[in-house]
Amino acid sequence: MTQLSVNLNKVALLRNTRTIGIPSVTHAATLALEAGADGITVHPRPDGRHVRAPDVAELAELLKRWPAAEFNIEGNPFHGLMEFVRQVRPHQCTFVPDETGAFTSDHGWNLPADTEGLRPYIEEARALGVRVSLFMEPEPAAMAYAKAAGADRVELYTEPYARAFGNAEQDAVLRRYVEAARAALAAGVGVNAGHDLNRHNLATFLSAVPGVDEVSIGHALIADALEFGLAATVRMYQAEIRRAGAALRELR
Repeated sequence: MTQLSVNLNKVALLRNTRTIGIPSVTHAATLALEAGADGITVHPRPDGRHVRAPDVAELAELLKRWPAAEFNIEGNPFHGLMEFVRQVRPHQCTFVPDETGAFTSDHGWNLPADTEGLRPYIEEARALGVRVSLFMEPEPAAMAYAKAAGADRVELYTEPYARAFGNAEQDAVLRRYVEAARAALAAGVGVNAGHDLNRHNLATFLSAVPGVDEVSIGHALIADALEFGLAATVRMYQAEIRRAGAALRELR
């Protein structure tokens, strides 16, 4: 069963527009976990516009009360991510090649070109007992390079799929993800996915792409929560994951 990790960056973004501490990132995490989320994701950026260092520490402490849930910290290891990894030792760190002022994550690592720079950080994180996932575009040939670099998983960058969803390019784009996931699994690398997945396109993606361990969803999920409430929204997304699982079982 694919795990749902709720990204809370947009909760922090709203909180940061005032100085009174609401909405609380930690309270949002509690609501999401109580509603059945399998984990929490954050992406602390160098400019502090989303989650900040105190949030990371508080979430790590909170998750000690949820032993079945995972903490995933995303970011660029060249821009301060490793400070958080060393501090709280999350279950997983996802290395993302963001520039310092990037609006959002918009591309994956270029392997093998980036391998030598990444390797020391991958080795350090794994020595700390932290699973390493590399944010990657759906390029089948690159999956073996991710394995060679020492990564445990790849996170497939899904914005191209989200943009193609519902139009004539959908099937062709989705096939790229199917092929990339198969290549990753064949190389011995686990598969995560994230970026612009939502409750409309999620089940279709998971029904087609094999072996997805985890989806990390933030923007769309928090947007839906404005309408339905956070707990109800988490349950909706979990229902879509279950729907995809049922479809796969029928195919078997």
